[in-house]
Order: sequence, then C-alpha cells, then structure tokens
Amino acid sequence: MASKSTAGATSDRPVPTTMTTNLHPAVAAYLADSAAMGLRPYVDLAPADARTQFASVMAARLGADHQPRPMAEVVDRTAAVDGRDIPLRLYRPSTSTANRPVMPTVVFFHGGGWVIGDLDTHDALCRRIADGLPAVVVAVDYCRAPEAPFPAPVEDAAAATRWVAAHVAELGGDPDALVVAGDSAGAAMATVVARRARDTGTPRLAAQLLLYPVTDLTMSHASYVEMGTGYGLTAETMAWFIDHYAGPVEDPDASPMAAEDLAGLPAAVVTTADLDPLRDEGDAYARRLADAGVPTVHHRHGGLIHAYALMETVPIAMEAIADDLSALRGVLAA
Repeated sequence: MASKSTAGATSDRPVPTTMTTNLHPAVAAYLADSAAMGLRPYVDLAPADARTQFASVMAARLGADHQPRPMAEVVDRTAAVDGRDIPLRLYRPSTSTANRPVMPTVVFFHGGGWVIGDLDTHDALCRRIADGLPAVVVAVDYCRAPEAPFPAPVEDAAAATRWVAAHVAELGGDPDALVVAGDSAGAAMATVVARRARDTGTPRLAAQLLLYPVTDLTMSHASYVEMGTGYGLTAETMAWFIDHYAGPVEDPDASPMAAEDLAGLPAAVVTTADLDPLRDEGDAYARRLADAGVPTVHHRHGGLIHAYALMETVPIAMEAIADDLSALRGVLAA
C-alpha cells in the first residue's frame, strides 16, 4: 500500500521505496464517477461558484443516507484573537484510552488551495481523525482567497492555534500533546504555524500531521508534469489556486520549502500520494525535515491520488489515512 520511512536526528533521511504508478481500481472508479458528474473545471468558475461546486460534490460523494461518525460532542466555537473572530468547530470523540485520559488536541486546517473548502467539506475527515487517534480536534475556518489573499489565511491559522493552546484545558485536551495538522493547502499552513511556534517559543507543539502538503509554489517539480492531468487535481487547477492566493513563491510562509532552517521543528508525519502533482514537493519536504534532524515519518501511498483522505467511500483510501493516524499515535507516544 505505502512505502514508509522513519527518520530522526541520528537516522538517514527518508527515501521512499519506488512505488507503482498504477492507479488503484477503486480510485479509477472514483475518478470515473467524478467525470460522469459533468463538473466544470475550477479554472472556469468564479471562486464563490467553485466553493459551491466543491461543497456539492463532497455532499454527493457521501450520499443522502450518510450518517456522520458519532462523536461525544461537535460544537461550533469562535476564537476571538488579534481583533478578529475566527470560526472553529470542536470535535470530541466518544473513544478514549486508559493510558491517556486527557487526549491530544489537533488543530486542523482544511485543504482547498486557500480558495475552496470549509468546515463542512472536511467534517468527515475531522471526525475520522478525532475517533482514530483519539483526540480533540479543533477545525479552523480561516479566511480564504481571493477575498483574503496571502498572508491572511496563514495569520488566521497561527492566531487560532495560539487561542487553542491558551484554552486547551478548557477544551479537554492535553497541553503536552498539541498537534497542528492539515491537508494540502491546510498542511502548508500547518508547516508555517509549526515554524513560527519554534521561532517564538510558543505555543509548544508535540507534532505536525501533513497530509499531501503544498510546500513549493514554483510548481517546478517533475510530478507536476507526470501527474498534472488525469488524476483529479491538475497542474492547471493548482496554478489557479496559487494565482488567487497570490503568495510570493520566495516567502517561506507561502512556500515552506523556501525556509532556510527546519531544525527544531516538532516531529512530523508527512504523507504523499503516488499519483499526485504535489507528490515530489511533499517527498522533498519530508527529506528536508529529516535532514534537519526532525523525527519524521513519511508515508508515500501507492495507487492513490491527491485528497485521498477525503475519499470516504474508497476503502483503500481510508486504509491509508488509518495508517497515517497510526503513525501519529506512535509519534505522540514516543
């Protein structure tokens, strides 16, 4: 399913085993279903219409009879910080562990190229993370481009994380097990929040979970050519996202790969998908983390595509995210 590498200060950097580039049959069927929906390319839509289409697709994928994964509590909150109100959604799972009566807290930033996606599109994933670790999950509804371009979403992410850290006991979380996490563009913001926390000394983070992260806005890696069409996310769509986000590619808060020093960052679980245009930049970032001495687990999942963590109806994709959460449990237990 996936090649796995674990690295730390005294280990070799993770270099994933060469994986097959064959599309898993279940993922091929998923893509065929997407094509049958007759969706318009995001590049042909205004951002507001793109958001509506994405939300509709996510709801349709789950089906009219979908029953959300049960939680002990799901409640919308607001983080009043730095003169603004940032919407949050708190997930408290029904599960717990005897050896960890106080659960880790995961601050989660959704993907969507900084333009689409919201709390609802990633609700199922947040529930899965909360139940699978188990952990208290706080999803952040950060502002989006182009109405709020770079660096506004990053500032929301950092401010929300500081708020969660200050209220972690009230939220029922473990102050010694605070995690930043995200998928795609959200993972990019998690890397920035982690680096800023290292530089300022607060909040103290235990780990970062980076699901198929955006790390390099130059779009210069070979996987953009190899996987840039035919696998869901396209190179053209990524260019559309980046154009709306307007992040300068040389700024490490926009392109985490541009950061000069990654030493001292919290332990990381970095995941990539073999058939994802973002594959190579995610692989490269995992190598850089390990080279800097950061304890790093890198999963490169064969046969999968970008956004596999959102593919609730595809068993092989859910096996992959379960594998990723298992790695994070191991990191937190270390």
